[in-house]
Amino acid sequence: MWIVYALLGALMAGIAVVLSKAGLKDTDSTLAFSIQSVLILIISWTAAFWQKNIGSIVEIDRKTWIFLILAGAATTLSSLFTFRALKLGEASLVSSLERISLVFAIALAVFFLKEELNWKVIVGAILMIGGAILIGVSRQGQ
Repeated sequence: MWIVYALLGALMAGIAVVLSKAGLKDTDSTLAFSIQSVLILIISWTAAFWQKNIGSIVEIDRKTWIFLILAGAATTLSSLFTFRALKLGEASLVSSLERISLVFAIALAVFFLKEELNWKVIVGAILMIGGAILIGVSRQGQ
């Protein structure tokens, strides 16, 4: 079932990039992200209440809070940088480079989480980098 959610997440991310780029035409990138953040806040808390998960917030330990807060800060900075890039560049180029985050996630997961690294993951990461470069080079020539 996780594959379905991952694919839906990818689809929504693609839609978000296109809609964000369209919305950034005459709007400051930070302001645009701030507007979207309000919706993110409302929708995510509504989902937590709807799923009746809100009661378990008191069970979250200090270490988990720290990780979640740091991840939230990283997510916010990632989005701010991505919105700025979308304001300045083409959606296809920005999105292809931004998706190299997978390569960074692999490296960080191996180093910090001790996740297994095998030849398939390495080849996949190389292909991701190659794909981003190929998209960038093909778009630059236009």
